[in-house]
Amino acid sequence: MNNIARLKKISKKFPNLPGVYFFRNGNGKPIYIGRAGSLKKRIASYFRTKDLRIQEMVFSAHSVDFEKTETLLEAVILEANLIKKYWPKYNVVDKDDTSFAYLAILPGLYPKPVIVRGREMEKYLHSKIKIFGPYQSFRLLKTALELARKIFPYSICAPNSGKACFYYQIGLCPGACIGAISPEKYKKNIKNLILFFSGEKKKLIKELKRNNPAAIKALQHVQDVTLLAGSDTVRVSGEGVNGRIEGYDISHLSGKEPVGAMVVFESGAKNSSQYRLFKIRGAKTQTRFRQGSDGQGKKEVINFNDIDMLKEVLERRLEHKEWLMPQIIFVDGGLNQVRTAKEVLKKRNMIIPIVGLAKTGGHSASDYLGDKLIIANVKKSGREMVVASKKLFQEVRNEAHRFAISYSRFRRNKN
Repeated sequence: MNNIARLKKISKKFPNLPGVYFFRNGNGKPIYIGRAGSLKKRIASYFRTKDLRIQEMVFSAHSVDFEKTETLLEAVILEANLIKKYWPKYNVVDKDDTSFAYLAILPGLYPKPVIVRGREMEKYLHSKIKIFGPYQSFRLLKTALELARKIFPYSICAPNSGKACFYYQIGLCPGACIGAISPEKYKKNIKNLILFFSGEKKKLIKELKRNNPAAIKALQHVQDVTLLAGSDTVRVSGEGVNGRIEGYDISHLSGKEPVGAMVVFESGAKNSSQYRLFKIRGAKTQTRFRQGSDGQGKKEVINFNDIDMLKEVLERRLEHKEWLMPQIIFVDGGLNQVRTAKEVLKKRNMIIPIVGLAKTGGHSASDYLGDKLIIANVKKSGREMVVASKKLFQEVRNEAHRFAISYSRFRRNKN
């Protein structure tokens, strides 16, 4: 068995999970370190590429292995820390340090995180400045920092200016601008931010348990889908909120009392204040007769076409320009439902990522493994982020289903 065939055989055992992977030389030293939303799919792609530089790297590798992470965001941070530690040959070949991005924590009464290009690094090389990186993508570092700020708010405004900044008004600044937070308490936030970007998850959780237990739950809700929203979506308007997913489901009982439901998840967490319900108005109907308990024939009007109902709900939702626009639309169902959503958007010249989830098993946890993702309007580079966030989309599906059924039952009972 030649070396490439051996590496292929090893890679087939990689999990379909997020993490960091390593191509190593004969001495076990990494020659390339990368991140992936799906380790299995990413490694498999290396054996199909026509890129000569990547082919050379794979041919030079003696072994390949991986380290799993809970989320792609953790993989992004781990990748940067490992590249800094090892500076693998093929991570830096054809690059100079100016092409990388770094996170710098500037000292002061209220320390400030800033993103620095490699070409600017010289003026930040100071013993009191904390540096994280290199990150191979400015965009990914920017998105990671935006995510972290929702959990560990920090200030970039002028301290004690007497005027509340914009970020304070939307909850991303703890209030250094108006003296709403003491320097001591503020620096605890920065300390947690440093632990976060250091990859010191155990220390961070221990610190949060002692000083900020609520942040632990927020940390658990940081979802990779936000990385997708920050990179591969076309923003329809300037109103978009990072990671806003709208999930849709249709519910009825044998076609009677059909309703549509919209649920909203933001940064991986439910936002029930944004939920909406739709009483189906124009679905196609069919009249049938059935025998009642008194033996007499009874006429029933039945709605059958779930696709038409979904189309109606999406069209009515998009008429509400005053609502925040979604960055991802989720539909409960398979290819037909995704195509319907895509057609509705196309008529409005809108491009928003669409994710469908087709159930192939039952309702047990093991059956969920067979759920099939259908993805549209997402670039190839972003698909692995969707796959890595499958569990989140299952939560959206279940919540949309629950919300739709509860409204449908309410209407049937009322009638």
